[in-house]
Amino acid sequence: MLPVNASDPPTVPLGRPEAEQIARNLRAMADPTRIQILDLLLEASGGRRPVTELADALGLTQPTVSHHLRVMADEGLVDRLQEGRQVWYSIAQSRMTEVFDSVRADPVTAVVAPPVLDRIAADLATRFTGTFSAQTVTEYVHGSYSLLADRARITRYLPSLTARFAADRLQALALADGLTTDRTPEVLFVCVHNAGRSQLASAILRSLAGDRVRVLTAGSEPAGSISPKIIAALDEIGIPVGGEYPKPLTDEVVRAADYVITMGCGDACPIYSGRRYLDWDLPDPAELSMEAVRAVRDDIDTRVRGLLAEIDSMNTP
Repeated sequence: MLPVNASDPPTVPLGRPEAEQIARNLRAMADPTRIQILDLLLEASGGRRPVTELADALGLTQPTVSHHLRVMADEGLVDRLQEGRQVWYSIAQSRMTEVFDSVRADPVTAVVAPPVLDRIAADLATRFTGTFSAQTVTEYVHGSYSLLADRARITRYLPSLTARFAADRLQALALADGLTTDRTPEVLFVCVHNAGRSQLASAILRSLAGDRVRVLTAGSEPAGSISPKIIAALDEIGIPVGGEYPKPLTDEVVRAADYVITMGCGDACPIYSGRRYLDWDLPDPAELSMEAVRAVRDDIDTRVRGLLAEIDSMNTP
């Protein structure tokens, strides 16, 4: 049988040994815990972490994490280096691109087709009828998509997160410009990556306040996902993260806020009169042990309860 194009060379199948190696690699990564471990190694300062740190971050026992690391080390995905009594694990340099593409990249969901953005804009135009024109809504949808895809490097669930981010921004714009009479107190938590401190604070405040306070978060340099340690620390006290995600700081959410709480993001947050600004000096959980993350969580819990008491006192008739 001739090739589809007679000028093309005959197709040569992948060799059996190479195919078997690829299959083993895929099996070695085909576990949610291993994907989390690889993700933690990708973001590690210096590119390496010990078993104790990985176990703390994931809330798992050290033998469990060691088992997963051993499987990946046997297949050449991670390297093991012993220095004295300390054993470090890192992603094998020869496999870095492969691991990154498997764990972080998602080319299928990283691009949203124009018809999907048109659908999101049409739905939000219906929701904001009488408040914003269809053109304004469309601009915010496309702008929100670009911010999430390019700046925050969001790849998963990008269409639904674009819709939510655009809706939150339009709601904030309506409040900031006095286009709505809804005066539910608005609190904005801002940190660097919007993956740790601000997510802890917002989840705790939502849990305590319910619908009587509107809570938003943002980051001056947003990460691609919320830290697994934050999700685990909140779960330990019965608080879900819900559908939260890291997002960039935008002007309208600051203008709409009654309370702006910054945590380690310096002067990235613009200052507007009439807002209550607080700066909470807290360590970044990114490089902390799980025990230290719990301490940050409990500190934030105390601060949030004090903030809610202040909000309630200001809004009591």
